[in-house]
Amino acid sequence: MIWLGIGSLVLILAFMLFYASYSISAGVYVKAVCRLNTKDKVVALTYDDGPEPAATLPLLEVLKKHNAKACFFCIGQKAEQYPDIVRRIVDEGHKIGNHSYHHESKFPLYGKRKMKEDLLKAQQILEGISGQEVRLFRPPFGVTNPTIGSVVKELGWTAIGWSIRSFDTQTQTADKVLHRIKRKLKPGVIILLHDRMPFSAELTEKLLIYLKENGYKVVPITM
Repeated sequence: MIWLGIGSLVLILAFMLFYASYSISAGVYVKAVCRLNTKDKVVALTYDDGPEPAATLPLLEVLKKHNAKACFFCIGQKAEQYPDIVRRIVDEGHKIGNHSYHHESKFPLYGKRKMKEDLLKAQQILEGISGQEVRLFRPPFGVTNPTIGSVVKELGWTAIGWSIRSFDTQTQTADKVLHRIKRKLKPGVIILLHDRMPFSAELTEKLLIYLKENGYKVVPITM
């Protein structure tokens, strides 16, 4: 019975550590903003992993058509490759945030020095292209840990999470993603999307129409 109790405790502890790392809303390692502080029918749209010309450019056309402002968490390496798209994002009134330079799968395993170098490299590129200060950050894959928490705090950045994870990277159609968002829609939510997906513009168009029909407004993240 004693060993069973210890085993159960170990499993519970392991789950808690997993949850703390993979649920940015848990706020254990990084105090992230995961929803807007309002009860009004407003939402914020955020896009990760761009810019990608084939997806980001049509998306920008849709946002412009509906006069909706979003926040793009850009990968530094891609921003370096497509600076004109980053400039257009900023020129059209959208916010940009830091999503690391490489966005490697092993990013959460970096030591503090390497992690900080990666993030500062991305920041330098984004600020150089945009001409604006970039203080918003979203960790790759939404994973947090003590190292990420320490670096974000040291840099004085604001981490942005989400209230609705659309899982658009795991779904093949815009309609399925839209259905998931509709089910979880509430005032003040921050919606996680990706502007590397081929249906990003189509999904956003349908989402913006739905939001308008249901009395919601899209507002930018201001921190």
